[in-house]
Amino acid sequence: MVAMKGLHTRTQVPFTQPLRSAGRARQHCCVVPRAAVASPTKESRFTSVEQAPPDPILGVSEAFKADKSDLKLNLGVGAYRTEELKPYVLDVVKKAEKALLDKGENKEYLPIEGLASFRSATAELLLGPTHPAIKEKRIATLQSLSGTGSLRLGASFIARFLPGTAVYLSNPTWGNHKNILSDSGVEWKNYRYFDPETVGLDFDGMMEDIKSAPDNSIIMLHGCAHNPTGIDPTEEQWAKIADLCIEKNHLPFFDVAYQGFASGSLDEDAYAPRYFLERGLEIIAAQSYSKNLGLYGERVGALNFVLSDSNSAQRVMSQAKRLARALYSNPPVHGARIAAEVVGQPDLFDEWREEMQGMAGRIKTVRQKLYDELVKLNGDKDWSFITNQIGMFSFTGLSPAQVENMTKKHHVYMTKDGRISMAGLNNAKTEYLAKAIDDSFRNH
Repeated sequence: MVAMKGLHTRTQVPFTQPLRSAGRARQHCCVVPRAAVASPTKESRFTSVEQAPPDPILGVSEAFKADKSDLKLNLGVGAYRTEELKPYVLDVVKKAEKALLDKGENKEYLPIEGLASFRSATAELLLGPTHPAIKEKRIATLQSLSGTGSLRLGASFIARFLPGTAVYLSNPTWGNHKNILSDSGVEWKNYRYFDPETVGLDFDGMMEDIKSAPDNSIIMLHGCAHNPTGIDPTEEQWAKIADLCIEKNHLPFFDVAYQGFASGSLDEDAYAPRYFLERGLEIIAAQSYSKNLGLYGERVGALNFVLSDSNSAQRVMSQAKRLARALYSNPPVHGARIAAEVVGQPDLFDEWREEMQGMAGRIKTVRQKLYDELVKLNGDKDWSFITNQIGMFSFTGLSPAQVENMTKKHHVYMTKDGRISMAGLNNAKTEYLAKAIDDSFRNH
């Protein structure tokens, strides 16, 4: 019995060690002899990998963090900030999250296509709850990883099932569009969009380039609050763009990143994709809830195919799920539940709309104040583009040299194309920003 007790107390000792040296074995059994540690004796097989440049948008934040100046202002990344320039979590999100926690929701995998209640809610937000495509099951909605993941999934679908079809992007466009398409093996080309002379829309150039594109091309369109310019077509111009897509049999691919966040109205900001569907066009639409629900880190979004018949929608959905399975398998659950809770509860939905109107209103207020400050400094220059633009961003028309002056002299961080995030500006900083912009235009 004594021997058995002794043996039981030494069960952690490696079987190769004698029992009498058990104490020493426990002290040294995890130490690797110095001679056994291998050191590299040849060059790494990855030495030919080139250093990638910093991301043109996210790199701005890194430079901002490294700046020690008290004057510094980050207008690079598109994330909403309060008047105190702090990140904002919507009150309605807090309430929805608490309700979910009280329910004791589990963390099981979602189906590949995502949370059913979220998919229904997001289709209704995009199209309107009574849209025929929903009733007739002509829409394939797949939950994905915010706007970026939805665009990436859409690009993979184009590469697989519409090979050789080019996607036409506005010039300029969101910086990640080109990366997403290129990494998916999809060819992209530009159509004219921005007129530097008027700091407005080059509508004639846009129409000419879309008309010149081969029939059956894919035209990427920003649903509202065009990124980076903040310049949207008018309703009359949208009608002419739809006419051209019908004439050329182009497939519109809408990037809907700011629904409800641009104007404060979910319906107004969904005008373009809904109108194109009214005209009988099929569309693809990527959605994001990063901005309008402030769910930046939750990666909540969806990819929608709104098609002519339910059989096509069913087949497309099956293939989109196959592609998603290979890319990331299952989408995240927490943010999708928050979104579904907000949209599905009438009181929360109404509160959400009020908060969106508040956020959109704050951005409009700082736009107006920035415009007023610029007019005070230089009334001879036309600054109307500041207030004519909509949404999170303003395309200032600043040159790369002027942007460099903004950063090096005034500690204002922005992308090199002259885009500033109005959502990252507050009333207290508008005068300072106006002086920096005026100085850059005058002296550089």
